[in-house]
Amino acid sequence: MDQYDLRSDTVTWPTPEMREAMATAELGDDVFYEDPTLNALQDEAAALLGKEAGLFVTSGTQGNLSAALAHCGRGDEAILGKTAHMFRAEAGSLSGMGGVHSSQLSDQPDGQLPLDAIRAAIRVDDEHYPRTRLICLETPHADCDGTPLPLEYVQQVAAIAKEHGVALHIDGARLFNAAAALGVPAAELVAPADSASFCLSKGLCAPIGSVVVGDAAFIERARRIRKMLGGGLRQAGVPAAAGRVSLQRMIGRIGEDHRRARMLAEGLAQIPHIRLNLERVQTNMFYLHLLPSAGINPLQLSQRLAEDDVLIMASRDHRERIRLVTHYWITDEAVEHILAAFRRALNHHS
Repeated sequence: MDQYDLRSDTVTWPTPEMREAMATAELGDDVFYEDPTLNALQDEAAALLGKEAGLFVTSGTQGNLSAALAHCGRGDEAILGKTAHMFRAEAGSLSGMGGVHSSQLSDQPDGQLPLDAIRAAIRVDDEHYPRTRLICLETPHADCDGTPLPLEYVQQVAAIAKEHGVALHIDGARLFNAAAALGVPAAELVAPADSASFCLSKGLCAPIGSVVVGDAAFIERARRIRKMLGGGLRQAGVPAAAGRVSLQRMIGRIGEDHRRARMLAEGLAQIPHIRLNLERVQTNMFYLHLLPSAGINPLQLSQRLAEDDVLIMASRDHRERIRLVTHYWITDEAVEHILAAFRRALNHHS
C-alpha cells in the first residue's frame, strides 16, 4: 500500500494471489446455484466452522441482517449490546429494514453482556410484549478494544438461549482474530451458536464479502432474505475466488497482525502525551487517548500524521478515542515508520 493506513483492516487490498484467482475463476450464475467457485467457498466456510451450510453476502451488515431476519419476524425482539456493531453501526437496519425490536444491554468493558441481564431481558409470553427470538454477541468486540469473548462465556449464553428457546447469533466480523487470540479453533467458538457471520474483507484481505453459516434450513431462510436485500448474485465466483484464498492462506497469519499491534502499542506507550492500556491489546486493534498535555485533539493529530502518510481515524463520539488497526499491509518496517511519525507529530506540538 502507498500509505500506512491504520483506520481499519477494511482498507486491505487483495493480495497478488487473490487477483490471479479472481481473474481465472470458474463462473456460473449463483441465483441458479450454479457458480462453482462460490459454492466451493460456501462449503469450505461451513466446514471450517463446523456448520451445515454457508451463504456468501456482500458485507457484514448484509450478513448480520440476513441472519437476524432469518431468526426473527416483524415485531420480534433481539437482545444485543448498546455498543454492538449490529446496533450502533449498521444504519438501524435491524428495525428499519426488518421491523425487529432491539433490547439493548450495557456491554461490559470486555464486550460481554452480563448473564443476569440477558436472563432478565428475555420476555415472558405476554401479548403486551414483543417475543424474544434472538441473542446477538460480537467477538471480538470492536468497540471494546477488539476483545474476544471467551469460549466459556459463549457457552453460558448459549445455555441461556437454549433454556428459553431463543436463537444465538455471533457477529464474528473478525472471528479468526478472536480464535487466534484465544488459541481456540474458530469452529469451537461458534459451535454453541445457531448462526455466525465473518468478514472476508477485513484481516483476511479479500476485497469484498462476508459469509454467514448455520444449519441448512437457516441458510435457506437467510438466502431468501439476502434476495430481498438486493443480494441475489450472478457471477459471484469473482469475489468468491479471493475469499477462498482468504480461507486457505490468510487465517494462519492473523497472529502476525496481533504481534504488530502489540509492537505498535508498546512503542506508543513510551511516547509522552499518550495514554493506552497495554492489557487490552489482545487482537489487531486497540484504542488510545491523547492527554491534555499533547496540546492538540485527535483530529489535529490525524491531520499531522497524514502529512507523514499515516492515516488514523479520529473518534466520532464524545470519548475522543483513537482506534488503530493493524493488518496484512502493516509490516514491521511500517510500525517503525508509524512510531516515528507519532513522535514527530506530538513533539511538534509540545
